[in-house]
Amino acid sequence: MDLHFSADDEAFRAEAREWLTDALDGEFAVVRGRGGPGDEHSLFEERWAWERHLGTHGWTGVGWPAEHGGRGLGLHRQVIWYEEYARAQGPGRLGHIGEGLVAPTVIHFGTDEQRARFLPGIKAGTELWCQGYSEPDAGSDLANLSTRAERDGDGWTLHGQKVWTSLAQWSHWCFVLARTDRDAPKHRGITFFMVPMDQPGIEIRPIRQVTGTAEFNEVFFEGARATDADVIGGVNEGWKVAMGLLAFERGASTLGQQLAFRNELDAVVAGLRANGRLTEPAIRQRVVRLHAELEIMRWNTLRVLSTTADTPREALITKLYWASWHRALGELAVDAAGAHALTGRDDAGPEPGDELTDAQRLFLFTRSDTIYGGSNQIQRNIIGERGLGLPREPNPTR
Repeated sequence: MDLHFSADDEAFRAEAREWLTDALDGEFAVVRGRGGPGDEHSLFEERWAWERHLGTHGWTGVGWPAEHGGRGLGLHRQVIWYEEYARAQGPGRLGHIGEGLVAPTVIHFGTDEQRARFLPGIKAGTELWCQGYSEPDAGSDLANLSTRAERDGDGWTLHGQKVWTSLAQWSHWCFVLARTDRDAPKHRGITFFMVPMDQPGIEIRPIRQVTGTAEFNEVFFEGARATDADVIGGVNEGWKVAMGLLAFERGASTLGQQLAFRNELDAVVAGLRANGRLTEPAIRQRVVRLHAELEIMRWNTLRVLSTTADTPREALITKLYWASWHRALGELAVDAAGAHALTGRDDAGPEPGDELTDAQRLFLFTRSDTIYGGSNQIQRNIIGERGLGLPREPNPTR
């Protein structure tokens, strides 16, 4: 595992840093640092313009193969790009689901026709995507989904409900897991569909949270249509595609996420220094622990990304580790604020959630980190069963 950057890599870092600085100090200064955890609802039009700006200047799809429209950058330079993006406080990406999840899935499992159809809009930042996986009775047990797709002439009709669908209100497409064979075992008989959102038979209902914001949604399919050309990986082969997509989610962008964590930790420490609480032994101990654990997170991620194994055992701990770490940071943020954590901002804007301080927003959002993308409890089962070879948890339905 060679984690050193070459002179050419450092030249690329300087290029990325200069471009980001110029863009975020100029036309797009308003979106710098916006759209992160708990702030996903903010400045949609401005951040969508930023997505298109990234695409125009070749800063989307940096790790895609060149033959599919990407820059074909190796791991080191992908890491550099994501690090510099976070260091520059680039805004939360509206296109991350399309670029980071959909595109690698289409490249790996799709046909040439599907690559030509779906990749250009993602790369250009003109088409936004959302994810249709979770349901009210199928979250951590995703294979228990009940949304169904029924053969209808030369296509399919979808019926069912998806929940916790981030940014659905702005998305042009949704990738949807639906059951196409109700007689098959639950991990089979599932198909992976690309579903256009602008059509009859789709209803989007915002999920209003305690913060007043609603970046999550329920999506109801009542007769929405998909064609055979919208099926990725083959009919009844959706589970394999879905698991492949989740593997792409743990790519090089996680290192950018960790540098964003560093920015958040630095902001909390700056607040502690300003209010004089950084000298308190108990607070200092928590800060040092969070610092050390963040360094461990980075080195373990680099080790996992550098391995040639398809599914290294170390990768199984990643989600559990960073979600628990981020939650602990949110707790420190409000503890550090003391009594001020109970009051809102004096300069609150007109939008829902504007009254929250940065510490309050971080605390409230990080409670969800240990739930979405696989709850901590499920992650521990996965580590025990797949990583350590322990007996499977008793389940009378198996």
